[in-house]
Amino acid sequence: MNKVITLNHGSGGRQSHDLIGGLFAGRFGMDKPLTDSAVLPGEGYILAFTTDSYVVEPLFFPGGNIGKLAVCGTVNDLAVSGAVPLYISAAFIMEEGFGFQELELIVDTMADEAKRAGVRIVTGDTKVVGRGKCDRLFITTSGTGSLKSSFAHLSSAVRVRSGDDVIVSGPLGNHAIAVLGARNNLGFSSPVESDCACLNHMIKDVLDSGADVHFMRDLTRGGLASVLHELWVMTGYCMVIQEKSVPVDEPVRGLCEVLGFDPLYLANEGKIVLIADENDSPKIIDILQSHLSGKNASVIGKITGKKTGGIIIETSGGGRRMLDLPSGIQLPRIC
Repeated sequence: MNKVITLNHGSGGRQSHDLIGGLFAGRFGMDKPLTDSAVLPGEGYILAFTTDSYVVEPLFFPGGNIGKLAVCGTVNDLAVSGAVPLYISAAFIMEEGFGFQELELIVDTMADEAKRAGVRIVTGDTKVVGRGKCDRLFITTSGTGSLKSSFAHLSSAVRVRSGDDVIVSGPLGNHAIAVLGARNNLGFSSPVESDCACLNHMIKDVLDSGADVHFMRDLTRGGLASVLHELWVMTGYCMVIQEKSVPVDEPVRGLCEVLGFDPLYLANEGKIVLIADENDSPKIIDILQSHLSGKNASVIGKITGKKTGGIIIETSGGGRRMLDLPSGIQLPRIC
């Protein structure tokens, strides 16, 4: 029987990694490790390039909409590579019958968010398909940015070493819970708003400070668990994470307990993880906390040694457990 694509292949977990690494990367000749932005050296410059598609349901949710998500996602993918985001393209697939007023709101949001981030939307495309053919609206954005050679290591994690601190910029899971609460068919409401935000100015402040940052990634599909697992595979270094140090807002924690979700696996659209020299962690935390999106930044763990146990969570109750990649999807279509 032929294999088929399932929702699990879009989860950011094990099936997503197998699909991208086993099919696309090999056929397209992509360099490994695979990162959110390709780093492309040219004569006298380094270019960062990224692309992403957005299929969130519903299109509007507390704290944002699909347009804000599209701009922030692309800007953040560039920024965590160490690049200064410059230009974005935007392509729209619209369903016949989609409301023009809703489209205007989404486009206005994109324009406003791009202006705040200091990037320009310079090209794009539109397609219209028949009713019921694309679930109202899909958006694809691509972005380019300039990258200093001194930051070219950030995506590849080649400078990560034992003793480094693991830092997250704020509470986990808000975006996923906000989108889930906005789905009318689920029968519950939530006070949680999405953390969707452009983080390039905050990231630039950290890098411009001279802090010794060894790796950065934004915590989108698959959440913190997915990124830490990727880092372990890339470097061979194991980690110990202190569960009590991982910031999670109480409404998110409460809903996770009721619904059976783990915040470590939930998607975010305004949070990053940084791996940095332990001596520079206090400076990095101070800079992050000076920004609204980083006000609850925290050191949550340590890089330990090579091949000594994977990713260990020291729980609030004093136990230990392994943190693995999710093998299925928790929440489909949250970005």
